[in-house]
Amino acid sequence: MSFFDDIEEPAPAPRRPRTSATGRRPSGTRRRRPPSRQTIQLRRAVAAVALVVVALLIALGVHSCQVSETNNALKDYNNNAASILRRSDQTGSQLFNQLASGSATGNPSGLQYQINETSQSAASQLADAKRLSVPNQMKAAQRNLVLALQMRADAIEGIASQIQPALYASASKGALNAIATDMARLYASDVVYKGYTAPLIAGQLNAASIAVGGVGGQTIYSGQFLPSLSWLTPSFIATELHVPFTTLRTGKPAPGTHGHAMDSVSVNGTALSTTSTNTLPASPSPTFTCTFTNVGQNAETNVVVTVSISGTSISGQTVVPQTTPGGQATARVTLSSSPPAGSYTVSATVERVPGEAVVTHNTLSFPVTFQ
Repeated sequence: MSFFDDIEEPAPAPRRPRTSATGRRPSGTRRRRPPSRQTIQLRRAVAAVALVVVALLIALGVHSCQVSETNNALKDYNNNAASILRRSDQTGSQLFNQLASGSATGNPSGLQYQINETSQSAASQLADAKRLSVPNQMKAAQRNLVLALQMRADAIEGIASQIQPALYASASKGALNAIATDMARLYASDVVYKGYTAPLIAGQLNAASIAVGGVGGQTIYSGQFLPSLSWLTPSFIATELHVPFTTLRTGKPAPGTHGHAMDSVSVNGTALSTTSTNTLPASPSPTFTCTFTNVGQNAETNVVVTVSISGTSISGQTVVPQTTPGGQATARVTLSSSPPAGSYTVSATVERVPGEAVVTHNTLSFPVTFQ
């Protein structure tokens, strides 16, 4: 073995690709040409168009969602308003049933209590309307809806305050006229809703391309609170209440002294104190039993007794048909609503009668804490 047998031979150098006779590389090793400026611009234009299309699709999707959300809000408002109005009309039916049948019971204060409860239902419906979620397009309709329900709540409260004097013949005409005025408010509430609120709701639904009426379309509520225009006439109201439609007392009072003095007031059999704080439950609305004396020389008719709560609009009223000279009478007065918890002054008053000169003994006041 020779010394040189252990030495490795160098690796052969890589061969360069041969060129053809024309100087070009073989096809297997051809280089790509860079894209031309026109190709680059075309690609950029295609990409820009794609981006625009994607942006439009996103915008259309967002707009479609916004339109759907807006339309749903409009539909919800119409349906919620209709639900409140339907309840309001049911309250109206309850009111007129009470007026038609309540006088036959011979319990005017009980009828007033019933109508006060109906008044509270109307006030609750008004509060619900004020809490509605209102789309901007329905703002004008909402104002008219609240106005109509406010008219109804005010009218029923007024009717409740006048129902007792309306049930007594010699004082009935003034009270019946006042009730007729409140009936006009109820009629006006129907006009406000049907003439203004409902068309505004329908107009906004149509403007949003929401179908109104027909199969699958939105229904615009079309109920009515006042059952008949006859209720606007005092004589018709008198007929429904089964009382004569007479004139108010006229002429001079009879000779001699006239007047009453409030003797005492109790609640649930417990006499109230004028010198120490009386604690009473606020709910249900308390009933005050007022005892008073005719201190004059003449019999008096349709004597009004009221109870009021200081610092509030809460009160109650009862009419006593007749008192006799020297005789005691009792009036049960129920408040129009439950007073808020707190301390107040409760005043019980036997109202002045014609010819009464001194009224210093007509009222008793009591410190009361309602809980």
